[in-house]
Amino acid sequence: MGPQRIVCLTEEPTETLYLLGEQDRIVGISGFTVRPPQARKEKPKVSAFTSAKIGEILKLKPDFVIGFSDIQAEIAAELIKHGVEVWISNHRSVAGIVDYVRRLGALVGAGERAAALAGELERNLDAARERAARLPRRPKVYFEEWDSPQITGIAWVSELVGIAGGDDVFPEHAAMPLARDRILADPLEVVRRAPELILGSWCGKKFRPEQVAARAGWSEVPAVRDGELHEVKSPIILQPGPAALTAGVDELSRIIAGWAQRRAG
Repeated sequence: MGPQRIVCLTEEPTETLYLLGEQDRIVGISGFTVRPPQARKEKPKVSAFTSAKIGEILKLKPDFVIGFSDIQAEIAAELIKHGVEVWISNHRSVAGIVDYVRRLGALVGAGERAAALAGELERNLDAARERAARLPRRPKVYFEEWDSPQITGIAWVSELVGIAGGDDVFPEHAAMPLARDRILADPLEVVRRAPELILGSWCGKKFRPEQVAARAGWSEVPAVRDGELHEVKSPIILQPGPAALTAGVDELSRIIAGWAQRRAG
């Protein structure tokens, strides 16, 4: 049977449970949830990412709350003090996302469906790798997930860039799980690493290529010179759930293939 009244503090458990057909167990979601769209219409919104309406959550009488990472530690602690069972996942890699789907499925008694979903995700990644293998060149890619301060991409994003056919210019930053450890101390380091493609996904706000291009010294960056600055919507890439391994990697593949085609021309 598993838990019957689940509150999801982030989007990825909501998306996963809907994909597994277990959405009726969800009694509350994050206000940042956009996938699937019907979740916003059907479920009460009781949390942001770093804050939550503890009283509203308790009124829902959850028997299980799912969150993500150390950033939600205080929310989890407060709920635990009220006797609520909480699972905080902390996966930050592509393999971790696939395993997360399997584990969540097992927790709600949908292990077989979760295994099938995980298999679909892995096949989509394999298809992206095959497309990338046919590219004539791999671009050097700078992925920016926030603009002020400038923060580089987290591990699963860096991995997906690689799967889609690009090479992250800050792989050492991607290994850092916390955003504060991925802040660029010197923005001119981007100039020195000379990315040919800049991808922006400013969590929760629109990416502004013109602002990036206007940064002091950045006119020398190949991606800026060639106008290769592109947005990847944050809901499909910055959530460590199924979206990143489907819509997210597909969008990366599209952008990188377009870059390769333009270079070939």
